[in-house]
Amino acid sequence: MKLKKWSLLVLALGVCVLCSGLSVQAQNEEKFKIRLFSAPPLQTQAANVVGGGSASAVLTGKKLSITGTFDKLASPATAANLRLGPVTGVRGNSLFDLTLSKTGTGISGTIAGTFDLSPDQVDALKKGKLYVQIQSEGMPNGHLLGWLLK
Repeated sequence: MKLKKWSLLVLALGVCVLCSGLSVQAQNEEKFKIRLFSAPPLQTQAANVVGGGSASAVLTGKKLSITGTFDKLASPATAANLRLGPVTGVRGNSLFDLTLSKTGTGISGTIAGTFDLSPDQVDALKKGKLYVQIQSEGMPNGHLLGWLLK
């Protein structure tokens, strides 16, 4: 009988520890929204820029996960990146490649990626300096852009 009580006590403690671990993890998650919009054309690109999309990002500790969709591009998508600009709204350099999955003719699809960020990159994310960029055949320097914002 004593063994049964001890077993139930250990089981109850295990459940409590598991539940508290899950609540701590949920508290450490930060969520970001990404609205993908047509990038203003650079001088070397065509002016036919259409399309849009949306995505979301979750930061858990230093791990950032991004998922999203895009559609109605003027030409097929070729690549997608997570980038770092000097300030929100200003283009910068690529940090990581996102997985780009195209549907149909390539003018729509999904993006996804999970990355371990450095402390400086986490700080840049929280300051609104990170953004997603999708390139296309007609706009190799960026067709859609979207900053990761709260």
